[in-house]
Amino acid sequence: MSTQSEFTLNGQPRRLDAGICVARLLDELGYAGKRVAVEKDGEIVPKSRHAETLIEAGNRIEIVVAVGGG
Repeated sequence: MSTQSEFTLNGQPRRLDAGICVARLLDELGYAGKRVAVEKDGEIVPKSRHAETLIEAGNRIEIVVAVGGG
């Protein structure tokens, strides 16, 4: 039985397994390999830290997908 955490993702309440990292969240949401910016509680999470940054209950996560164009 897995424990779940409730956090806010782009302004919406969300529940996922406790202890999930940013990299896994991006993978589960289909953002793996895409250019995204991730913010956790108002602080940018560098891509180099996605695998080690855990999402915990109460966190506010914002994900912005970079869109190319010209």
